[in-house]
Amino acid sequence: MSVVSKITGAEFDSMVERGAFDAIGPRKIELIRGKLRFMNPAGPIHDDYLAYLTRWSTDNTTANDASIRVQCGFVCDDNRPEPDLLWLKPRRYGQLRPTSADVLLLIEVSDSSLAADLQEKADLYAESGIAEYWVVDVPASRIHVMTQSDGKHYRNIEIVVPPNPLAPKCRHAAILNTAELFEVTAE
Repeated sequence: MSVVSKITGAEFDSMVERGAFDAIGPRKIELIRGKLRFMNPAGPIHDDYLAYLTRWSTDNTTANDASIRVQCGFVCDDNRPEPDLLWLKPRRYGQLRPTSADVLLLIEVSDSSLAADLQEKADLYAESGIAEYWVVDVPASRIHVMTQSDGKHYRNIEIVVPPNPLAPKCRHAAILNTAELFEVTAE
């Protein structure tokens, strides 16, 4: 007989503070819907896309526009996901983790986790009121842009393909060159 035990966000935070996960080394852990999820190490493709998006984010914002976080956790209701890139309301978050209310833009780079990013994570982020969620679909060279949460799902889902530019709703001047991101050349 197997038993599944779910934990709360507060229990997870307490475990992190006490060093409960120190023995597992540099592996990353998320708490999603009460379950601990061990994340696979990123490969070179994922790292390259994340580096590009991080550089684009920092080049197109100031400290007055957003606080940029890379692969850091946040409080998402009773969950503790660690998305690839967060644009947060501009302030320091040294005392407490940011919450869903602080998130301006959330980006996941998906080269092997597309189904989970488009379904489970999208619903989780919509439920917590994340205003804008992008999934960078590496294999298909496109970006799924989700906005207008109804409290359960995103009502507006747009797919952006190169060479169409893309800008977050929170900063229209931050134009992402999708052709360059996906290394697509004009024909």
